[in-house]
Amino acid sequence: MSAKQWLKRVRAVEVKTRLLSEQLLQGQAHSIFTGRGIDFEDVRPYQPGDDVRRIDWNVTARMREPYVKRFIEERELTFIILLDLSSSGVFTSAEQSKNELAAELCGVFGFSAIRSNDRVGMALFTDHVEAWIPPSKGEDHVLHMIKGALFHEPTSTGTNISEAVNFLARVSTRPAVVVVISDFMDEGFERAIKSANQRHEMMALNLIDHRDFELPRVGWVTLQDPETGDFVEINTNRKKIRAAYKERAMARYQSLHHKLRSGGVPALDIHTDRPYFADLCQFLTDRASRRLA
Repeated sequence: MSAKQWLKRVRAVEVKTRLLSEQLLQGQAHSIFTGRGIDFEDVRPYQPGDDVRRIDWNVTARMREPYVKRFIEERELTFIILLDLSSSGVFTSAEQSKNELAAELCGVFGFSAIRSNDRVGMALFTDHVEAWIPPSKGEDHVLHMIKGALFHEPTSTGTNISEAVNFLARVSTRPAVVVVISDFMDEGFERAIKSANQRHEMMALNLIDHRDFELPRVGWVTLQDPETGDFVEINTNRKKIRAAYKERAMARYQSLHHKLRSGGVPALDIHTDRPYFADLCQFLTDRASRRLA
């Protein structure tokens, strides 16, 4: 890719995500980009609906009834994006690959954050964290994030979400709003993400291509797992083969959402072949409503 093509691609993502971030902040979803309580002030008796994570167990033990901590609201937030750049993200059956869609989402969150005077950072990961862009402000910083999302060349092909979440615990000293953008082709990450959600406000954006669930009927084909490199030959003309493929994909999908729900992590499916903005706005609005209730 020439320098001219490189700049053209970055510019295209920049223009679109600037517009989407402006629309996002104009709607009710802007409340996700408001301050949250961080600095401790005092305690008060627990009321139904209070976040159980704010219970002060020492005071509760002394008073023999539940008390929760009160905080002074801090207006400035820190947003951190955990971006999966494993090889499965290169796949696409639409105009846009998962990785290209992910870069666009990074721009939307990045520009929205800085317009709310918040800091935003990003970790790029595969089966390990490959790059870390510490939280900061400014449009140049968001453009740096977009360039990293678009053009970073991964050194590995696999996915390890637990490693990315554990890295977050080492580099983030204060609570943050954390967005995991991935197709979640991984196992065994539920404990790590549930633990992180005790400290941070975790959200998951699940990237989906419709070929993740549907095989075309095109006869014998050779498929390769982009993350492991394993090959398999199948006859897509066979209805049982296509049905088994879909059944296995649906089971993985349902298992993923069960894991995220059990960890208290809200999740949104983002499809490569469908508009996502209205769904994203509603998702963030619902998330903010639960957080502020």
